[in-house]
Order: sequence, then C-alpha cells, then structure tokens
Amino acid sequence: MSDEARRGLFLVSPPFLYAILLLAVPVVTIILYSFWTDGYLEVVPDLTLENYTESLTDPLIRQLLVRSVGVAMAVTAATVLLAFPIAYYISFHVRPERKSLWLFLITIPFWTSYLIRVALWKVILGYNGVANSVLDLLGFSQEPVLFFGAVVGQVFEPVTWFNLSIPAIVITLSHAYAPFAILPIFVALEKIDRSLGEASRDLGDGPLMTFWRVTLPLAVPGVVAAVLIVFIPTIGDYVTPAVVGGDKNPMIANFVYISFLKLDNYPQGAALAMLSMLAVTLIALVFLWLNRRWLRVGR
Repeated sequence: MSDEARRGLFLVSPPFLYAILLLAVPVVTIILYSFWTDGYLEVVPDLTLENYTESLTDPLIRQLLVRSVGVAMAVTAATVLLAFPIAYYISFHVRPERKSLWLFLITIPFWTSYLIRVALWKVILGYNGVANSVLDLLGFSQEPVLFFGAVVGQVFEPVTWFNLSIPAIVITLSHAYAPFAILPIFVALEKIDRSLGEASRDLGDGPLMTFWRVTLPLAVPGVVAAVLIVFIPTIGDYVTPAVVGGDKNPMIANFVYISFLKLDNYPQGAALAMLSMLAVTLIALVFLWLNRRWLRVGR
C-alpha cells in the first residue's frame, strides 16, 4: 500500500468507525431483536418470524401504520405546497443581497427546542387556547342559552376538531418541518437559468405558462428532495403525537415506545420499527423512481 493510500485510509477511518458505531451497530441490533423471541424478563435469541406475523395480522398495528403513513403524506403535501411559494418568492423576487437575510429568518424556529415548539402549538390549538379565543372574539361558534325553552343569550362553544386530534398533529408537524422543505426547493430554483424564462416569454408564453413549462419542471428535483426530507422523519415522529395528538391518536413510533419501555417486549418493538423503516424505504424508492422518470422524460 502506498503512502498516499495510507494517508487516505487514515483520514477516512475516524468517520467510518463513527458511522459504524452510531448507525450500523444500532440498526443491526434492531434487526436481530426483531427475529428473536420475548421470554420471561429476557430476550431469547431464537430466530422466528412470529413478531412480524403478529404485527401484520394485528388490526391495531395495521391501523397505526396506515395512520402514520396517512399523517406523513398529509404533512408532506401541506408543507411542500406552502413551502414552494415562499422559496419561489425568495429566489425570483428578493434582491440577491437580501436572500441571506430571508433564509436566516426561516431558520429562526430552530433557535428553540423542538419540544417547546410542539408545546406552544398545544397551547395555541388547545380547548381554551389562542385559536378558540380568537374565534370567540370574532363571534364564531355561538351556542344559544335556553331558559325554560326561550333563548336568553348566547355562549361560545370552543371548537374541538383541532384539539388533541389528527389535524393538530398535521398542523404542528407542517410548521416544524417547513424550513426543511423551503431550503431544498430554494436551492433548486436558484440553479435555474433565468434566460430560459426570458426565452419562454419571448416565444409568447405568459407568466403562468412560463412557470408551468419551465420553472416547475426544473424545480422537481428540489421538490422531491423536500418530500423525502419531510416524509421520512414525520412518519417516525414520537413527540408531536404524544403531546398534541393525545392518547387517542398515537402513531407507530408511540407504539414502538410502549413495546420497548412499557411492555418490555423488545422483539415486538424491534419488529414494529423494522416495518415502519420498510414502509419508509418503499415509499422513498417510489419517489426516487418518479424523479428519475421525470428527469428522463424532461431530457
């Protein structure tokens, strides 16, 4: 081995060992646990598929998986649809010397803890929270007060559909992951040659057609990156469903927590974690395939 190869191996070794210890070893451990058997106060290293068959045949777990995927898709759609106009405005309408300031402002939510932001959304969307207080001031959701069958007044009835519910989870996660969607879309828009838009307008296309035929197709890689960046962590989020969703709206990560730390059933929890990872992998591969096909058609 040459000296240059030795130096290269020496430089690569620390991050490689770091990745092995903190990424590969935990994943391999979870995979092994998922095929083992839960014994009395211990895990028996007996290879079996029983954990997977029980998880796939249990209606509750199937419901949790479907709910987790559905919530992740709703959050991803809402986040990307709201992030694209912001990224477009910054890229095409903000002066170059001010773009850094806008990107800096977008990252301000990361200055506080994720748990604090989730707790604040619980205050906003709570039964007696900010949202209901605003609706009360605006005169919405007034219920009549009856006295011996006669209406003697009206009283505000708080709206409950966004309190400890799936919509509350979607709203909170959409806010939490919005910067992760804005930044990759912005980077993709910044790479677009502005002369292409000018050529489209010179050929007779209006602003909408130029956006539809030039800007949007070239921004698809950024949109796909935003979808993956938001979807992958959302499906495994634990904090937001626990704090904002309440006990009646758990997701798959909450049940993994219960299996590991409440039921002390490590194999079952590991199998659930592997099933959620498999679902994320399959959906991510579909998005990547669609992205490659889109780029191939575009060429």
